[in-house]
Amino acid sequence: MDVFADLAAEQDRLEQLLAGLSETEWATDSAAPGWTVADVVLHLAQTEEAVVASAGGSDLHALGEATPGANLDERMDSLVRAERTDPAVIFERWRTARRAALNTLQDADPQQLMPWAENGLKPRTLATTRLAEHWAHGLDITAPLGIPFPDTDRLRHIAWLGHATLPFAFALAGQPAQVVRCELVGPDGTVWTFGPDDAESAITGAAGAFCRVGARRMAPADSGLSMSGPHGAAALSVLRNYAA
Repeated sequence: MDVFADLAAEQDRLEQLLAGLSETEWATDSAAPGWTVADVVLHLAQTEEAVVASAGGSDLHALGEATPGANLDERMDSLVRAERTDPAVIFERWRTARRAALNTLQDADPQQLMPWAENGLKPRTLATTRLAEHWAHGLDITAPLGIPFPDTDRLRHIAWLGHATLPFAFALAGQPAQVVRCELVGPDGTVWTFGPDDAESAITGAAGAFCRVGARRMAPADSGLSMSGPHGAAALSVLRNYAA
């Protein structure tokens, strides 16, 4: 699967959706606390511009004015509040930024570590994080508006990201990394597997639920996912497929 093509496809879907929104819908509260639909798209524009800046050595922490004691989420929120404007301007800013970011990622040296949040990421991995963020914020936009946003096989990239970053997620939670196998069912019924066959612990179930838990859009208890072994439940509790 080509992550660059799938990132473009995910953004194409969102662009088509956004192009049909009314002024009232742009001003609707999204599922991202404190942000309207316009705010969510502004955040996506700002972070896509940060992808371009990362090619020059600037990381995500450099976005906006650093507020003493503020974490990355707080700085992202501050930046959105500082740059709110007309939805049409925001939409065009994101459309321009998302194309520039994709070009930057495709043109970069595949082995280059591009600064991002806590660690440098290779272009393909950074593209995967951008796909994950656009998908998660697509949920934030469409759910309050009652717009269908069906799962696609592009979730495989996001599921891979969640599994691949489990050691980092465990470390953030102050826990030792554990080996966990994931057996996830994609939207078309295909089973996607990540991790060694002989892992003591496993997570099984719907890929869409796994990705939603990793995006913190669904609680593990509500996911319908099955956890087994000594570390399955812990892995699902720390799972994350986003930067902050």
